[in-house]
Amino acid sequence: MAGSLLARALGALELLVEHPRGLPLQEIADRLGMPKSGAHRLLAELAQMRYVVQDEDSARYLLTTRLMSLGFKQLGSSGIVEIVQPVLNRLAAVSGELVRLAVVDNRRLPFVAKAQGARSGLRFDQDMGGEVALYCASSGIIWLSTLPENEAIELVAKQGFTLPEERGANVPKSIPEVMAHVAAARERGHARMVETWAPGMSSMAVTVRDPHSGRVTGVISIAGPTVRLTEAAMDALVPELFAAAEELSAVSPLSEYLASINPAAAQSATGTSRAA
Repeated sequence: MAGSLLARALGALELLVEHPRGLPLQEIADRLGMPKSGAHRLLAELAQMRYVVQDEDSARYLLTTRLMSLGFKQLGSSGIVEIVQPVLNRLAAVSGELVRLAVVDNRRLPFVAKAQGARSGLRFDQDMGGEVALYCASSGIIWLSTLPENEAIELVAKQGFTLPEERGANVPKSIPEVMAHVAAARERGHARMVETWAPGMSSMAVTVRDPHSGRVTGVISIAGPTVRLTEAAMDALVPELFAAAEELSAVSPLSEYLASINPAAAQSATGTSRAA
């Protein structure tokens, strides 16, 4: 029973991570597959531990910042942010856009570090700690391109097509459309997505690999307004993006840390490689 309660508590936290505006009690209970009364007791305990809070006006349950704080503390104690930040800062300065690093963490792809290159005008930014939307973000597409097709499809189906009403005009609406982007990224050697993740936004991404095994441990991306991050601009940034990925791959403490959080990962070492 204890294990079941723990699983449901973690399930509730993971569910609320995907819904920053919160969810009503009944929907949480339905998604967790438990009675409304049980979900209420579970959320009350999580609220007592300061992981969730109930909005007084809407009665929706939302995450507090405590979970995010724990994540940032863990990253801070690992020293990874201090190691990767100079690389991200340089790429952000060269591109003039937002640069982010996501890491492969047990079949998920959360963002862990970023650098903003835009100093004025239009800027694209996003809160850290969020998980990459696999079906419409360049980071997700390039990672999927390194996986067997059946595994890629499974991961997209499991995550789902999140927040479709907030995505761009070109957002993929089906698994075949997603896999067409994946195939294009595999052939190109990097991913490019235009007006998919959000309206008026483009992005490009490449993988970061373990220098010894060759398996993918992370993804580095550049994102910005489509009016600036045009196809020509992305063409010019390809060498800089790959150079940053290679620099991150060569950082021994980073590689060791990323390998430690995915000890049983069996990703293919084939797939995305630097274009000639």
